[in-house]
Amino acid sequence: MGNTFGKRLQLHTWGESHGSRIGGILEGMPAGITLDLEKIQAFCDRRKPGQSELSTPRKESDILHISSGVFEGKTTGMPISFHFENTNTKSEDYDKFKNVFRPGHADQTYHQKYGNRDHRGGGRSSARETANWVAAGAIASHLLPEVKAVAFVEQIGAVKVDVDLKSVHKDLVEQSIVRCPDSAGTMKMVKSIESARLEGDSLGGVIGCVVRNVPASLGDPVFDKLHARLGFAMLAINAVKGFEYGAGFSAAAMKGSAHNDLFDEHGMLVENRSGGVIGGISNGHEIHFRVAFKPVASISKTQKMANAEGTGVSAQVKGRHDPCVVPRAVPIVEAMTYLVLADLWL
Repeated sequence: MGNTFGKRLQLHTWGESHGSRIGGILEGMPAGITLDLEKIQAFCDRRKPGQSELSTPRKESDILHISSGVFEGKTTGMPISFHFENTNTKSEDYDKFKNVFRPGHADQTYHQKYGNRDHRGGGRSSARETANWVAAGAIASHLLPEVKAVAFVEQIGAVKVDVDLKSVHKDLVEQSIVRCPDSAGTMKMVKSIESARLEGDSLGGVIGCVVRNVPASLGDPVFDKLHARLGFAMLAINAVKGFEYGAGFSAAAMKGSAHNDLFDEHGMLVENRSGGVIGGISNGHEIHFRVAFKPVASISKTQKMANAEGTGVSAQVKGRHDPCVVPRAVPIVEAMTYLVLADLWL
């Protein structure tokens, strides 16, 4: 089972959505790195559930507990072990799905592969797992302190805004309840989410990310291309359906003369349609990419499902679910970016 991410900087995770706790081991951090524990906790707080009226009502403090690998505020070079307590589980909400496969979830595929599954909130397939990734990414960010990844919401449902990457900054993003750096877009997105929730439905969206101060030469040819590693990381995030970097899919409609990043008389790139990556290697320019998320699968509308015996049934998924996970996924995108860049830097 793939519970390990990374090569030189490896994250091993464990735990289930409704278990007593979840956690991980981050192995490969060099010794002597001073960690800003308040910064790491603040990073984790941005992902935790129940942070606004637009997210799940499940409340988890998500206080990060580090039990090894850090002494007197510095890494020791040993594996860093950490965990979060699960304090607000309501497993009884899932009792009726013990033998029923919910549409859009991994219930059936887990059952087919392993012969059993943890039906409480999806168990290991739950996005609760991503709290571990955010913690590890926050720690990894200390290896390249000059690198700044800023993710933001640019689309929720049919509401899309055009974002000037040069003007996007974390403070501006965090001022928005949906983490959209456009005030008018924020208002429209909020209305769309509230409307979907009242209908018992959900929405997906798109997260953009710009990474500044990236050193040149990160990434390797062939199978360890930087954009391939980023794509692997983003597509591992729950509910992600698509990834593009630079000009992305729009490049398919361009001519080479329009897409090529030309050089000026000083040998500097004029454009950055490559998204900061050429030949799988960072060129020292800003990296930018986009990640598409599907609508949340858990909705309160009555839907057709199947049970373990192969019989169709109709049921509602009752519980505490986000009508749109996209705003809470912003720090996850940033964390996975830091993990990839730190791993390649090592």
